[in-house]
Amino acid sequence: MTQPPLSSSTESRPTTATSLDLAQALAAKLSIASQDWHRLKANRQARALEQVAAAMVFLLKDQPQEALVRLQQAIGWLDRSVKAPPCPTHGHRSSPADEA
Repeated sequence: MTQPPLSSSTESRPTTATSLDLAQALAAKLSIASQDWHRLKANRQARALEQVAAAMVFLLKDQPQEALVRLQQAIGWLDRSVKAPPCPTHGHRSSPADEA
């Protein structure tokens, strides 16, 4: 038994969304919202998904170098070579020794 094709003809699609439209919608859906930042900033899967979706957008916009940067970031999240930076809104407190 043969498998159905992965993509169907454009006539059977309910909308006329382009691949770029779909990729941008996926990237927006997977991007971490500011209200979720603290909760998800170190979530490796969420961060990798966010980067892979962004890479797809850049590839579809014919910007392979930008896509490569995002894919490398995604790999870093997955292989644990990248970690979440400190929150910029909390800053670093100086100790009394720093002020002397």
